[in-house]
Amino acid sequence: VIGRVHILMVNDAEARQLADESNLLKAARWIQAQGPEWVVVKKGEHGAVLFGSASVFFVPGYPIEEVCDPTGAGDAFAGGFLGYLDWSGSRSRDDFRRAMVYGSALGSYAVEAFSVDRLKNLTPDQVMERIRQFHEITAFELEVGAVRNG
Repeated sequence: VIGRVHILMVNDAEARQLADESNLLKAARWIQAQGPEWVVVKKGEHGAVLFGSASVFFVPGYPIEEVCDPTGAGDAFAGGFLGYLDWSGSRSRDDFRRAMVYGSALGSYAVEAFSVDRLKNLTPDQVMERIRQFHEITAFELEVGAVRNG
């Protein structure tokens, strides 16, 4: 079955167990060798990693001070990830990266209340605000020439 899917989404323990490999990068590459073009490894509060054919992309977990209930956060991540891909209608590397951020944003909302209470009244504007906050806490500019030889 694994050879017939385009995207496989698992948590880090599942990836390691499936590949019988403790190194997460090696585990993800082994999984890709079985067929999936994209492997998403969820790491709970520590974020998620997207493995593509020639790229690796990490998105952190959004910092939440008061976690009420982590149950369903991974499912909310999957919903945000797949929902974005469906909405975008595209499957470029950048779309997959943006989908990772949407997934992490939705997962962060899910932990703020019990069950689906926080998600059921969530507005598109609130989601976009969390996406903007994600961008703010992760973006940086490269300073050309900051590393010098010798």
